[in-house]
Amino acid sequence: MHTEGMCRSIKTLRPPVLPEQATEEDFHAAALQYVRKVSGFRAPAAHNKEVFERAVEEITEATRVLLEGLEVRGMAKP
Repeated sequence: MHTEGMCRSIKTLRPPVLPEQATEEDFHAAALQYVRKVSGFRAPAAHNKEVFERAVEEITEATRVLLEGLEVRGMAKP
């Protein structure tokens, strides 16, 4: 599990801001940070763990779809 603090900003994952291709770990870290921020919980209580983890998974996938679909001028799609 990632250990970033609650106040850490979610970084931009698209090129050319991120010089290398974003990884699955990058997508997951951003999703985890988002869910932590909007829920107000760094780690969920046992009774909220399933919904918390499902949200992270869904946001990770949405992030991947978004970044794979973006077209950035002057950049070839991978």
